[in-house]
Amino acid sequence: MKFFIDSANIEHIKEIASWGILSGVTTNPSLVAKEGKDFKQVVQQICEIVDGSISAEVISTETESMIEEGKEISRWHKNVTVKLPTIPNGLSACRVLSNHNIKVNMTLCFSVNQALMCASAGASYVSPFVGRLDDINQNGIELIKEIAEVFHLHNVKTEILSASIRNPLHVTESAKAGAHIATIPYQVFKQMVQHPLTDKGLERFLADWNDAMLKKPSVVKV
Repeated sequence: MKFFIDSANIEHIKEIASWGILSGVTTNPSLVAKEGKDFKQVVQQICEIVDGSISAEVISTETESMIEEGKEISRWHKNVTVKLPTIPNGLSACRVLSNHNIKVNMTLCFSVNQALMCASAGASYVSPFVGRLDDINQNGIELIKEIAEVFHLHNVKTEILSASIRNPLHVTESAKAGAHIATIPYQVFKQMVQHPLTDKGLERFLADWNDAMLKKPSVVKV
């Protein structure tokens, strides 16, 4: 499973990218608004940091406006993926954009039927929202599993991008359920890499090495 970061914070993206594990980035209007910067500038900066799919979302809701906005966004960089909401107009725009060889990430997906329609409309990625389903007492990971099962059964090429990740367990369960990608917030990445036994083990290794160096007899030069 590939790792994307769900962020528009340049410093956070640089830090996680430096670990050598990132395959892409997802953004949305809320994330960009928090940064208080120009949308196009932020996306282009991200594209210089991560060599992979960079999802940039339209803010239009009408089909023709989505198409025009999507075409404009796609010209910002060769790695830009246009992000569209899973609504009827979004499906229509997805079909047109995908026919122009523009990659599309269909977001705000909450059912298998929606995922199938996104795939039929030509989406490169479909983004089920795990955490938001959990918030309303539905099983977000179960949705990932069901979509993966149906996509495998029908040989669907659209990739499943597990979104609305809230904790490290969501990442593990998404991988087990068959997601191709998980897009993960910065703080969850920080939690994922930490383990008390790793810290304790490293501390012990370094202490043993220092003890060994102190006990090593010095070499007297004649």
